[in-house]
Amino acid sequence: MTSDRHAHDPLLDALPADPRIVELGQPLFTGMPCSPNHPGFRMVLARRHGDMTRPDGGSAANETIITGGHVGTHIDALSHVSHHGKLHGGVDAAEAQTGGAFSAHGAEHTPAMVTRGVLLDVAAAHGTDTLPGGYGVTAADLRSAAQAGGAEPRPGDVALIRTGWARHFDDAAAYLGKESGVPGITEEAGAWLAERGVRAVGSDTTACEQIQPGRGHSVLPVHRLLLVEHGIYIMEHLALEEIAATGRHAFLFVVAPLRIVGGTGSPVRPVAVLP
Repeated sequence: MTSDRHAHDPLLDALPADPRIVELGQPLFTGMPCSPNHPGFRMVLARRHGDMTRPDGGSAANETIITGGHVGTHIDALSHVSHHGKLHGGVDAAEAQTGGAFSAHGAEHTPAMVTRGVLLDVAAAHGTDTLPGGYGVTAADLRSAAQAGGAEPRPGDVALIRTGWARHFDDAAAYLGKESGVPGITEEAGAWLAERGVRAVGSDTTACEQIQPGRGHSVLPVHRLLLVEHGIYIMEHLALEEIAATGRHAFLFVVAPLRIVGGTGSPVRPVAVLP
């Protein structure tokens, strides 16, 4: 018999009885958009049903997956970016990567997160479905989005920036925006988020930050600001259309990275939990 002391769990009691789970990540498939800085995703069936049949008639299939750690919906570990040879906290990058895997700030140290998520819908605040290519999201844009949504990031939150660019995800060339550029947060906007003490920042684009037309990923100041200077994790290639359509701007956010020892990033499957 369960005693009264164990009859109720405050954490479980706080969960909605029939929660709605909203996917915040893109599906993984061969040929999906991928930054030119990273190896693309490939999946092939290594064994098909019928290649081997067991005496009782049973058969099994399996696959081989090849992917970089920064492909599809993923999170950047603190080892991903250095500045003047230093990782977050002043760790020497060259020394930390000796031996082919990071001895400090590896992806296995990227924490799972169960926290408040805040959607900053910048596209909606501008009255559009999708921000124009190369648009630089400012701190004023984030303040306007927070005011419109009624939720401003607080310490420990995860801030999700919607540009609407994920609407191009099925068109790899348009989504990568080599010629058009890609909307994203500017260094000023990154500083605004860091000042609010967020634990992670995510966006529905390939780099999270502004990519100007024709310049590609030549300079990424927001990555330096968030990862190196503040130890704030970055998530990219999020799918934010469904959560935006719910009209909810604050929710329970859940994500768990893979514990890739010495890695610089990990695929993730983030979700929002709604009552």
